Amino acid sequence: MIQSVTIWDEKPHIVLHGSQGAMQIPLVNAYSWTLGRGSENDIPLSDKCASRNHAMFQIVGERNFFLIDLGSRNGSFVNGRRVTIPVSLKNGDRITLGETNLEFYCPENTTAPDTSTVPTEETDAVATAMLHKRQLITVLVVDIRDFTKLTQQMDEHILSEAIGTWFRRAGEIIDRHGSWVDKYIGDAVMTVWIHETEKSADTVATQDMLKVYRALYELYEMSNELNQQFELPFQLRVGAGVNTGYAMVGQMGTSEHPDYTALGDTVNAAFRLESSTKQLGMDVAIGSTTYSHTPYAAVLLPLKQYSVDLKGYSAPTITYAGTFKELGTYIQKLDSE
Repeated sequence: MIQSVTIWDEKPHIVLHGSQGAMQIPLVNAYSWTLGRGSENDIPLSDKCASRNHAMFQIVGERNFFLIDLGSRNGSFVNGRRVTIPVSLKNGDRITLGETNLEFYCPENTTAPDTSTVPTEETDAVATAMLHKRQLITVLVVDIRDFTKLTQQMDEHILSEAIGTWFRRAGEIIDRHGSWVDKYIGDAVMTVWIHETEKSADTVATQDMLKVYRALYELYEMSNELNQQFELPFQLRVGAGVNTGYAMVGQMGTSEHPDYTALGDTVNAAFRLESSTKQLGMDVAIGSTTYSHTPYAAVLLPLKQYSVDLKGYSAPTITYAGTFKELGTYIQKLDSE
């Protein structure tokens, strides 16, 4: 139960203003908190203007908090600006959900990090200090195509509801397939799968790799469903990059609810591969190492090989690219085996 307190501590928290005064609600011992009119939420709101599932606070990394609108009717606002894509919060931000007013406090996180560029070890010094283990991972980056055009051609309320729904459902799909959202970069989502390998061989288990492809295909299908649910000026589309390799992986968050983050070249290349799909006119681009770990790739996965120039890389990179339809065909063939 949420209780009113009079001593504000230095831990991350929000202050909720209601009819009974201000309440401090700590944001600790978890990595996400949902807010809404429904009683199932972590922070229920007594607000008839709030949606049943209105918004979510989420930690990405150590103390980087995001506010994510979950497709609410009346929108979520940070310092008076409506939230469309996930917004990184800074200490003292004012938040409005329906008719509910909140303030966000995280004294050690007084400035919002720059999320306009691909994450690197240099731009994530705090996380770098916590990295502790080199592990084989697969990184998936999914980007909403032509997002700027959407913002220019759509009513703000409909856009916020549609994109908020996309991010909410994307998080559910990723969680269902055994991963988590590692970063939000503008209108893109990055997620990571950590692979347990045998000491004698760097081999990814078939089911582990299939989790990545199944999650990606469900994200594509979900995006198509939103085209039927909302009146959009043009079809909502996504593109994706997938890359497998070794990276330094560190545990973030609390011991009760651990979260992880990954940094390094494997991560950076996944972002570059996603960008290459626009050059190639394809939906999906996967790295050569991902391809080598993909079950029956040479026989069942109908992707073509390309040599692409990735930004920041001195030599051309081999990638395998294709369409979501081809990816769906691959999954169907595996299911029928």
